[in-house]
Amino acid sequence: MGDDSEWMKLPIDQKCEHKVWKARLNGYEEAVKLFQRIEDEKSPEWGKYLGLVKKFVTDSNAVAQLKGLEAALAYVKNAHVASKTTGEVVSGVVSKVFNQPKARAKELGAEICLMYVEMEKGEVVQEELIKGFDNKNPKIVVACVDTLRKALSEFGSKIISLKPVVKVLPKLFESREKAVRDEAKLLAVEIYKWIRDALRPPLQHINSVQLKELEEEWVKLPSAAPKQSRFLRSQQDLKAKFEQQQAVDGDDVDGDDDEEAPPQVDVYELLEAVEILSKVPKDFYEKIEAKKWQERKEALEAIEVLAKNPKLENGDYGDLVRALKKVVAKDANVMLVMLASKCIAGLAAGLRKKFGTYSGHVVPTILEKFKEKKPQVVQALQEAIDAVFLTTTLQNLSEDVLAVMDNKNPSIKQQASLFLARSFRHCTPSTLPKSVLKPFCAAFLKQVNDSAPEVRDAAFEALATAMKVVGEKAVNPYLSELDKLKLDKVKESAEKVQLAGGKPGGAGGDAAKKDKPSPKGQPVEEAAAKSTGPPKKAPASKSAGPPKKGKPAAAAGRVKGKKAPESKEIAETELSLELCEERSAAVLPASCMQLLDSANWKERLASMEEFQRAVEQMDKSDMPCQALVRMLAKKPGWKETNFQVMQMKLHIVGLIAQKGSFSKTSAFVVLDALVDKLGDVKCGGKAKEGLTAIGEACSLPWTADQVVSMAFAQKNPKNQAETLNWLANAMKEFGFAGINVKGFINNVKTALGATNPAVRTAAIALLGVMYLYMGAPLRMFFEDEKPALLSQIDVEFEKMQGQSPPTAFRGSTRKGTEDEEDGEGPEDEEVASNDIMDLLPRTDISDKITSEMVSKFGDKNWKIRKEGLDEVAAVISEAKFILPSLGELPNSLKGRLGDSNKILVQQTLSILQQIATAMGPALKQHVKNMGFPIITVLGDSKNTVRATAMTTLNVWVEQTGMKEWLEGEDLSEELRRENPFLKQEILGWLAEKLPTLRTVSPDLMFCVPYLYACLEDRNGDVRKKAQDALPTFMMHLGFDKMVKATGKLKPASKDQVMGMLEKARAVMPAKPVVPAKDGPSKSTAGASAPKAANAPAKTQSVSEDSGSFETKPETKKVKGGAAKGKGGAGKKTPVKVSAKDDEDRSGPIFIVVPNGKEQRIKEEKTLKILKWNFMTPRDEYVEQLKTQMSASLAKWLQDELFHLDFQHQVKAIGVMIERMEDEMEGTLSCLDLILKWFTLRFFDTNTSVLMKVLEYLKVLFPMLSRENYHLNEYEASSFVPYLILKVGESKDVVRKDVRAILNMLCNLYPASKVFTFLMDGTKSKNSKQRAECLEELGCLIESYGLNVCQPTPAKCLKEIGVHIGDRDTSVRNAALNTVVAVYNVCGDQIFKMIGNLSEKEMSMLEERIKRSAKKTPAVPAKQAEEKTQRAQPGNHNSSQMRRPPQDEVPTKLNQARAQNAYAHTEQSSPPSFPKEFQLDLDMIENDHTRVGELPDLVQHKLDEVLEPVTIPEPKIRAVSPHFDDLHNSTASTINFVISQVASGDINTSIQALAQIDEVLRQEDKAEAMSGHIDQFLIATLMQLRLIYNTHMADDRLDKTEIFKLYSCIIGNMLSLFSMESLAREASMGVLKDLMHGLITLMLDSRVEDIEDGQQLIRSVNLLVVRVLEKSDQTNILSALLVLLQDSLVSTAGSPKFSELVMKCLWRMIRFLPETINSINLDRILLDVHIFMRVFPREKLKQLKSDVPHRTLKTLLHTLCKLRGAKILDHLSMIENRNESELEVHLRRVVKHSSDFSVSKSDKGTEKGAMRTDDKISKAKVSDILSEIFRKIGSKENTKEGLTELYEYKQMYSDVDLEPFLRNTSQFFQSYVERGLRIIESEREGKGRIQPSNTVIPQHGTDTTAYVPNPSTVPLGTNGEEIKPAMYYERLKILRQRHGLENNSKQQQQQQQQQQQEDDRTPLTSLLSKPSVASSTDMLHSKLSQLKESREHYHQEQAHSHSPTRSSPPATNLDDLKKRLERIKSNRQ
Repeated sequence: MGDDSEWMKLPIDQKCEHKVWKARLNGYEEAVKLFQRIEDEKSPEWGKYLGLVKKFVTDSNAVAQLKGLEAALAYVKNAHVASKTTGEVVSGVVSKVFNQPKARAKELGAEICLMYVEMEKGEVVQEELIKGFDNKNPKIVVACVDTLRKALSEFGSKIISLKPVVKVLPKLFESREKAVRDEAKLLAVEIYKWIRDALRPPLQHINSVQLKELEEEWVKLPSAAPKQSRFLRSQQDLKAKFEQQQAVDGDDVDGDDDEEAPPQVDVYELLEAVEILSKVPKDFYEKIEAKKWQERKEALEAIEVLAKNPKLENGDYGDLVRALKKVVAKDANVMLVMLASKCIAGLAAGLRKKFGTYSGHVVPTILEKFKEKKPQVVQALQEAIDAVFLTTTLQNLSEDVLAVMDNKNPSIKQQASLFLARSFRHCTPSTLPKSVLKPFCAAFLKQVNDSAPEVRDAAFEALATAMKVVGEKAVNPYLSELDKLKLDKVKESAEKVQLAGGKPGGAGGDAAKKDKPSPKGQPVEEAAAKSTGPPKKAPASKSAGPPKKGKPAAAAGRVKGKKAPESKEIAETELSLELCEERSAAVLPASCMQLLDSANWKERLASMEEFQRAVEQMDKSDMPCQALVRMLAKKPGWKETNFQVMQMKLHIVGLIAQKGSFSKTSAFVVLDALVDKLGDVKCGGKAKEGLTAIGEACSLPWTADQVVSMAFAQKNPKNQAETLNWLANAMKEFGFAGINVKGFINNVKTALGATNPAVRTAAIALLGVMYLYMGAPLRMFFEDEKPALLSQIDVEFEKMQGQSPPTAFRGSTRKGTEDEEDGEGPEDEEVASNDIMDLLPRTDISDKITSEMVSKFGDKNWKIRKEGLDEVAAVISEAKFILPSLGELPNSLKGRLGDSNKILVQQTLSILQQIATAMGPALKQHVKNMGFPIITVLGDSKNTVRATAMTTLNVWVEQTGMKEWLEGEDLSEELRRENPFLKQEILGWLAEKLPTLRTVSPDLMFCVPYLYACLEDRNGDVRKKAQDALPTFMMHLGFDKMVKATGKLKPASKDQVMGMLEKARAVMPAKPVVPAKDGPSKSTAGASAPKAANAPAKTQSVSEDSGSFETKPETKKVKGGAAKGKGGAGKKTPVKVSAKDDEDRSGPIFIVVPNGKEQRIKEEKTLKILKWNFMTPRDEYVEQLKTQMSASLAKWLQDELFHLDFQHQVKAIGVMIERMEDEMEGTLSCLDLILKWFTLRFFDTNTSVLMKVLEYLKVLFPMLSRENYHLNEYEASSFVPYLILKVGESKDVVRKDVRAILNMLCNLYPASKVFTFLMDGTKSKNSKQRAECLEELGCLIESYGLNVCQPTPAKCLKEIGVHIGDRDTSVRNAALNTVVAVYNVCGDQIFKMIGNLSEKEMSMLEERIKRSAKKTPAVPAKQAEEKTQRAQPGNHNSSQMRRPPQDEVPTKLNQARAQNAYAHTEQSSPPSFPKEFQLDLDMIENDHTRVGELPDLVQHKLDEVLEPVTIPEPKIRAVSPHFDDLHNSTASTINFVISQVASGDINTSIQALAQIDEVLRQEDKAEAMSGHIDQFLIATLMQLRLIYNTHMADDRLDKTEIFKLYSCIIGNMLSLFSMESLAREASMGVLKDLMHGLITLMLDSRVEDIEDGQQLIRSVNLLVVRVLEKSDQTNILSALLVLLQDSLVSTAGSPKFSELVMKCLWRMIRFLPETINSINLDRILLDVHIFMRVFPREKLKQLKSDVPHRTLKTLLHTLCKLRGAKILDHLSMIENRNESELEVHLRRVVKHSSDFSVSKSDKGTEKGAMRTDDKISKAKVSDILSEIFRKIGSKENTKEGLTELYEYKQMYSDVDLEPFLRNTSQFFQSYVERGLRIIESEREGKGRIQPSNTVIPQHGTDTTAYVPNPSTVPLGTNGEEIKPAMYYERLKILRQRHGLENNSKQQQQQQQQQQQEDDRTPLTSLLSKPSVASSTDMLHSKLSQLKESREHYHQEQAHSHSPTRSSPPATNLDDLKKRLERIKSNRQ
């Protein structure tokens, strides 16, 4: 029982893991009660048991285990954190519970598993259970199967993934154990409930008896779908719904559930892929070519067996498919054709999407084979082509199918249509877009009129199916030529069509509309929404479909006023002359009719005038157009001899066409006459107007076709020329849509061959207009013309280069209405551009690719292979444009991409580029076969091959788009390859392409696992590219999917990848926005050529010499403008004639866009546009720059800048130089664009342009300098690196100019940053560039000193030193010269910084230094001007000197050098302390005037700090209004002025600060600042950062201005922090940033360069004190703790920064007794807790310095001392207190302090009691001291031990240390004593006055001697007097260390000084002014630091040379000692 009583007292968690099973049992019972009692699922109590739950279920004692399972179940049910234990607990249940004999244990184990599934951990549970299937113990297997079955039954197949279960199910049926087989049977039945027949294929190979039993069980199952009965935690809404349904009547529930079908499972996904290629008989390819059909049959039967596998593994099936295709195409035996077709069907079904690569090869063959009559063959072919269709898209097969739709064989046409009908059934409106449907419908329309009935029926079926899929409305526009009977038949058939899966088609809406006209709008809108086009189609609802009766007449008339008459006119019959006269007489005056054929021309003219008036007054509906124009043709008709009458006639024709319903029949009456009059000088204008009016009435394409054919049927060259001129102008006015290009081109070719020059000129002008719309492909039609003519065409094309087609303003209203009615407006725009490519005549080259040519590709001799490639290239070049059929070429070319000869690989890639350009968009079908092998070449080891492959790939993508490349697993297979080159190229390519896509295939997800693998690749380039690609993947897939994909990674990898995902999420680019399309621009937008797509709206003529037709648009322009104003037809202006060009060029060349540059910078930062960073500029960059320039540059200037002719570019730069001064503001606003354009020119080879660019820069940079303009980072980074490339130019004149420009650049951009770019330039492969960059580096160092060396001089010198060993002489010399320049600045220190050099290189350097010694200047000229205080070269660079000396440990060679010349180095440039603390001993020695005073430091005007900080008076013209007169609202006034504090302009900021200071100084106004403190401090911080990062780095700014600004800032904040009420408003975050900014300022070495910089630093020092005193104590203490944590976490920060933060903390700690009542201890302890979590004790001790650890300990000890045990009540804000290291530490401290307090209280009791206590405590004392001395003796903890010993001695002053020191060495004893004395002197120095450098830490001293002073500034708040004795004590200790005697004079002086100090005023009286130490105190402080640093340095030297302690070299110390003695004797 005694034992029981022991464990009964333990807490529950300890009982649960006790050794005694009864204890565990009791613990489990109590745990169950506890778990049921805890209400909060997130209670910290759950965390205690997180690691114990697995032990609950795996208990070795069966009784205890049962109760443990109950406890585990309760835990899993109630604890939020239980999900973390899933894997280990379920694994424990499987291995230790499912094998138990007790049924209750198994039930509990299963319930635990199900509970984890409910907690969303189904995947983990399922994985562990499936692992249990492999267990050797059948009981475990049975239990696992049973649990999995229960999970599936309760949760359903959506939550339990069936694929892995089905995979292992057959194995369970093979088990020897009957129980396992029975359980497997039950599981199979349960799975069947959910997926039905999808389970049959995976189980087809199990035992037939078992399968039969299963079949019997499956038959018994109910047909209703099973329902989920148990729900996840996230499915509570479904659970509520389910329970509600259970409560309702069962029938209703069933009825509802029938609608929710179970999830469809694809059998294919459940199957394992079978590899069959290796199983293909070895002699298959021989047998398939055998002459005997039996052998061929055997070969095919073998393949048929293999192809029957339902899922095949991916591989190269190309050879097999080609063999089967050959059998289908050429074998005479129909039985073999059937077999081959079945094999193809099997392969397609087994491979699915992976077969898509081969679909383009087999489909044409199968379609051609449909000519077979035998039904069995036709059926096999149908099955094959249907299976192939499912592997690809209809779009890919469309060309092949369309090619056979006109076949002469009716069987082929019939089967092609039936195939399309079957294919349509699998489509949706989105997969059957109009671009695909339109050509098919055109073919079906031909077939419905075919003579063969079977062809007609098939066409009707196909049309009906299409109508069912996409809806009647979408198909109707293509069926306009179909008569009503046939249309009704199509609609009737459509109603009978059943789509795949029984889905309703798109026609449902239309059917509903016929019966119910009222709700018409809604179905139409839905149809529009489903359609792929933009929502422009909504208005089409007004005219969608046949039912017009229910529509109001007005609406119908308004919408269809033009469409309806046109449809009648198309079918208008020709009227007889009598009827025409009758109708005309009804509308024309009788006199008019009588005089029409009068012999007197005046009467005819009068008749025409009456005719005109009548027509003008006629209503459109009453105008008989055909009758009227026939009256005009009445004798004399068109042979009228009087030109006035003729003009009137032609004018009337135009009026009739404009006003009436003018049909094509009417047009035929007049067209011939109009064409005949085109060439007439007097009547030509009216004829053209008439033609234009007819074009508007009957559409331009039709009119133009008729006019051109009529004109060229005549032989009148004048008519032909004017016809072409009219057509050119009409195209501009009407747009290009629908123009019959092929027909025109033939006529234009005829015109080009005409003898009449006017005809040729007109033809060329017409071509120029067509070029605007068609672009470069147009030229291909005329390449066969004579060179002279071709050059004229090129000149015309060049004129049009860069212009965009003008906006169409004629026919737009009519066209727009028609487009809306047809429902194809927006989509036709997209299709139109492809239509232009379709117009090109393409050649079928498959016949020219002979087998002999292809066989050469495989020849062993590379020359023969090359010959074959040359022949192919010649064939493609000759064909120009080719059809997609390439015969056997694709596979042969693919093989050459792996050729061992890289030249042939590159040639093959060039051929593939040719093919892409020649084939156009039809290339898509070859992506899988030929495209992906191009990607494989990206893995080549040669850069040139990879570059060519990337170019080829991009050319292909231009033609095909990205969709085909991202579908399927092909791309992921390429990423899977272990080739770093391939990975980085693919990822780089994807990172570039993905941001430009609006949508991508979901198959991109296949690439994600390999992307994650690349993120951790061993190759750095691969990792970098993967990181770049990560945001672009996330942009399309989404963050959640990407995170989910990390689930399969290892934990370590997952954490790393998750971090990268979070970073990528922040920079994820936005998806490209779908460009809005304006209705009016429809008519031309679609037809515009790709080049014109991105062009700006405004179009101007570039060329000054105009074509012959350019005078005509001048007259038309007014009309166009009027039309545009009337109907709002477009936004673009028509093309301007050349006469306007000069006026345009006289305008500004730069357009100032407000904030344009800022917007561009923002877009580049957010990756919305490409970052201007490349090795060579790609087209994307050029296009991007063009787009950016279009808004900011005059159009003509941009055209000139991007002109192909370099002379135009030179001219443009010349204009920019001329206008630079006049348009200075514009130049500045576009400067980034100008510089970017120059970078493009740097990559050109044309010297003229380059020299002109450099000339411009030589004018630009001085102008910018005069304007005080400074390049920003965005401008510099996109220009300077490329300018540096030209430093290596071969031409001297270029190099000279570039060097001069670089010199000027330093006036616009900090030299230190130019230095960095030059350092990158030294890495170039170009030796000239390396040499010039090194020379320039030397010049920068000579001019600006070592300050320019970034990041550090040492690092830069090491990189420069590498070039001393360069192979190139000029590079070596330049490197040596640069190093010599550094030597001239810093002397011998260079040997430490330059790193390891070989002996040879070192000797070269020494020789060069010796040679240059005579001519070396002492200090750089500019440096002497800027830094007057730095006299010694060794201390030139303060930033360098502030680095710890460890960074500059010399190499072995340099160590030897340092030993040899040690004395000289030490005297000239001591590296271990900064110059500010160096004594000017020579001056002191020679100065005999001051007697009795110790020497001062080098003069730094210390007294000035006592003066109040002056703020400059506001200037007369204030930048911001005064407080009193801005507005009535004070708050808005303050906000305005505060906003100006952060201004980039120094004067503006000073003015704002002056006004705020004025307010702060007046008590009555100061309260107005209340509520604005954080805002003001943030603005001030922004200004401090601006000064630090920008102003201080700018060498051109006057440093006195910066000092003035600093003074204002510090003065303002001193005023602010003098007012406690305002100071306390500062929040913690702002205080943290403020302290960070102030400390950074104090550490900024550049401040010392400013005159009075020291005074400034001391003012900051004072400000820090004020902030610490006056701020809210909780906020400032919290801010300091967070700042300390951040500074320790950051590796980049200076260690001195952390030291200063800790000093501030020590000061806060010191005043805690006074401030603790105002501090929120809960918040402070939370911050400490977070600090200790980031830096646990072990990690804290690993830091280089132990000061942070001691600081934290001191803070906590002080808090415990002040609050005692109550401190533990302030841990309320810490979650999981029990896990906090802080609580443990506080408890230990509280306990320890209570022990000490007890011992202290005992001192006041009786002596007897003391004696007894002493006896008890002696053992403790001994233990404590032993532990302390053990620490002192260890290397790691010696400082901690000394500190503890000192504190122990302070607490127990009478403790005897003799017993512990007796047996130690004399050295150890003196070490302990010396350490205690140092600690004592430092502790006594707390609160004393520190020298001015207290808060400005300098070079690191001996860390063992350093203890942070809690006071950051000289203060003494308790009235203590300042005693310099401590400094003398430290000096004394240091002297003793070095064996120097302490003479009596010094001791006497110490006593005298002590007496003097006693008479001085207390420190508190100095608090109103900045505290300044006396010169005596400062001197002693400096001396002590000086000696300590000396000692530290010598100790390091000693340790580096010998293991024994050696005395330091006496030379320097002795010298110093003697000099000090002389000084003192002189003063005494």
